[in-house]
Amino acid sequence: MQKPQTFRKPPQYPVESVDHALALLEMVRDFGRVRISVAAKLLGISTSTAHRLMAMLVYRGYAEQDASRRYVPGPSMGLTPAGLSWTAELRHRARPHLETLTEQVQETSNLVVLAGDAVRFLLSVEYSSVPPPAAPVVGDSISEPGVIGDRRGVVLPADKASGGKAILAQLTREQIQRIFQKDLRQRDGTLDTSRLDQLLNKAAIIRARGFATNIEDTEAGVSALGVAIHDGEGAAIAGLSVSVPHHRFSKVVDAGLVGRIQQTKLELEEALLDFSAHG
Repeated sequence: MQKPQTFRKPPQYPVESVDHALALLEMVRDFGRVRISVAAKLLGISTSTAHRLMAMLVYRGYAEQDASRRYVPGPSMGLTPAGLSWTAELRHRARPHLETLTEQVQETSNLVVLAGDAVRFLLSVEYSSVPPPAAPVVGDSISEPGVIGDRRGVVLPADKASGGKAILAQLTREQIQRIFQKDLRQRDGTLDTSRLDQLLNKAAIIRARGFATNIEDTEAGVSALGVAIHDGEGAAIAGLSVSVPHHRFSKVVDAGLVGRIQQTKLELEEALLDFSAHG
């Protein structure tokens, strides 16, 4: 089977203002509601610059202001918000846990949520974006080239991405059938039971194992390991994953990646005991 092509390669001549505008658009799309002050802080730009960029999104119909003066998706936005207001709180609570995990494994950690039959990356913490620990904890990543970049805003098939697979493994047969209803319908309108059984069997294996993997299924040269994150009501609301250049994935796993990510899962879920994605 042909491997997927590598994507999101940094351009040779990046245009910072365009990058900021697109990142701002992704925030509006994924968070559902955005304050200018918060957006400016996340982008590392001045509030006045964020205002000017947002004004262009409003002009083009990609954003509009609601009664609370926050910015929400406009009519030109092609995709619906990933999780409305609760995703912003989830992202806020998850960040310190992802930062610690990234320090420990010295690889990029990610937070994803379901969006139909896909997953959206709400947060990525690159190893280069946090201070290095006094000594390597997992692997010898510092001396090896290559680090997986920021995935924020990326949309991937839920049944291919490790975080998506981990979430799906926590769902019922009916929920999985509803999510993939278009793919499961044959030309005569009947249900493709063999395809559904395949999805369910894979989910059962992941559920028993406690984690999911993505071995270059979504990007050539990139592998990942993911677990599901539950809210205080026990619902699987997100996926936590670690992305690793494929050439050192086995080494990082052997050095303790599974234990590290499962410990982070427990700590994050403890921080979400009073949190519910359903309000």
